[in-house]
Amino acid sequence: MNTLKIAGLSLLAGVAALGIGLSGAGAQQPAQPAAPAQPAAQQLTLDQVLQAVRRERTASSAENREREQRFLAERNNQQAELNRVRAQVVAEEARSTQLEGTLESNQATIEQLTAQLAEAQGEFGDLFGAARSAAADLNAQVSDSIISAQFPGRGESLREIAESDTLPSVEQLELLWYVLMQQMTEQSKVAKFQAPIVRANGEAADAAITRVGPFVAISRGDYLTYDSGAQKLKFLARQPGGQAKAAASRVENASGDRFVTAVIDPSLGTLLSLIVETPNFTERVKQGGEIGYATIGLAAIAFVIGVLRFVQLSSTAGAVRAQMRRGKPSKSNPLGRVLLAYEENKNADLETVQLKLDDAILHEIPKLESGLNFVKLIAAVAPLMGLLGTVSGMITTFQAITLFGTGDPQIMAGGISEALVTTVIGLVSSIPLLLLHAFASGASKRVIQILEEQSAGIVAKHAQGAR
Repeated sequence: MNTLKIAGLSLLAGVAALGIGLSGAGAQQPAQPAAPAQPAAQQLTLDQVLQAVRRERTASSAENREREQRFLAERNNQQAELNRVRAQVVAEEARSTQLEGTLESNQATIEQLTAQLAEAQGEFGDLFGAARSAAADLNAQVSDSIISAQFPGRGESLREIAESDTLPSVEQLELLWYVLMQQMTEQSKVAKFQAPIVRANGEAADAAITRVGPFVAISRGDYLTYDSGAQKLKFLARQPGGQAKAAASRVENASGDRFVTAVIDPSLGTLLSLIVETPNFTERVKQGGEIGYATIGLAAIAFVIGVLRFVQLSSTAGAVRAQMRRGKPSKSNPLGRVLLAYEENKNADLETVQLKLDDAILHEIPKLESGLNFVKLIAAVAPLMGLLGTVSGMITTFQAITLFGTGDPQIMAGGISEALVTTVIGLVSSIPLLLLHAFASGASKRVIQILEEQSAGIVAKHAQGAR
């Protein structure tokens, strides 16, 4: 194509040059001054241009014929490949038909042999079916039993009997009978043995184990649970406290033929596993959220203030009673300060003495009642804060129901826990604060009553002396 373009340009240039020459030859122009001589440019004739075009056309035709031949050759190859693939598909379909026929024939043979086997077994087929069913049930019981920690590997043999398609042998039937009798016998025993225990870091180490039937297993005073997947014992993540812990130590240390009190799990491990899921005190408080923490903080401050005030008021009441027995007034107690106020004004008239004594008592009352109003306020506010937490928890619960529905109770458990725990925290905080306020307020009122009684006695004595 590039050659053809160059030839065309050359042809145009030649035609243009020829036109220029013809116009110069035929036109009559006036005489012009002679221009300076220029070197003549080489020009192509029409024959040369025509020959160049012919050569280019011949080359293009040869190239096109070569491309056409190459395309025809490739088309023939593709047709041959298509024919080969079609032949292969036909062969595979024939092979598939043959295999289907073989499968049907084998299936018919299997059904015939199965019928012959059932006829040959006769009544023994039902008997061995019952044996396989019993092996499956016993395997399910043995796999989750603590007794398997003492006698490992029993489940594999039972599983072979339960999953077998052939008649069990005499040895397998005897093994089934033996394992069944062993399970029944070991359920009534308290046994001690050595077995590996999985530690918290995942490693297993041998330890002395005391087993009480299929109910509980104990090691070093801690209760164990049986992991059927790993077929090993492991410590409970959280141990039961109180008498259960002491009973475990008694059972483990018992010796001889004597009775000891023990704690067993009649659900074969379910109740002990629930201990791990039961939240402790710290987790309960954490469920209350920020409102629960705030309630506990305020209650703690009020409780400390209430205890300090009750101790101070009790000490003040003792000092006042001691002052009543002494004759000389002292500034270290409220009654002594009231008596000193009278000593300073005993020569005044009755009304002045009475006013001075009332003023001295009024100065003592705020000191005696200091902090008690705060305790009473927190005792009244704590249930309200618990109610606030209840409302907040219910709002969280309803939001969870709106988003996820009521299909999963665990989604709502967080909000319900917050609602209930904050209420409990508020009540538990309020009750002792109310009792503490009652005692402290009673001590304060007794001291104030003594001051008023003594003041009234002094006024009466002073009035009698004035008369």
